[in-house]
Amino acid sequence: MTVACIKQVMDLFAAPNTCAASTLAAASFVLGAVLALVVCRLVCPCRAKKPQESAKKPAAKRPDKADKPHPAPADGSIEIYVGNLSYEMTEDQLRKEFEAYGKVNSARIITNRYNNKSKGFGFVHMPNRAEVDAAVAALNDKEILGRKMKCNEARNTI
Repeated sequence: MTVACIKQVMDLFAAPNTCAASTLAAASFVLGAVLALVVCRLVCPCRAKKPQESAKKPAAKRPDKADKPHPAPADGSIEIYVGNLSYEMTEDQLRKEFEAYGKVNSARIITNRYNNKSKGFGFVHMPNRAEVDAAVAALNDKEILGRKMKCNEARNTI
């Protein structure tokens, strides 16, 4: 600012009518605040909201179990869900429990992908319906390694 401008501003504050001076002070304050906000947004863009982010996007739809059905075994066997397993039980032990009632195609215990520890449930595939029914009836609520197993036919939703 030039000296003449500064003198005019000083005269406004010295005048008996300070309404113009008050208006000038308020305008300067607002202008300073706006300038500070603009500088802050330029210096720190991470705090500035982008126009696309201000409008709420609908949340991405998570696939439900009904959207992605559990496939039936390809070999035509019947899948049995076995829950409440002891965390120390192995797939071989699970297979032996079910082999007492008939042929077992496969037995697997579901594990955590990061630490390979059992999640406490698994699946057994048996080919014969009568053997499946006998195994489920006999092993449901049977205590093995300190826990009562829960057995039922796996529910394949299509």
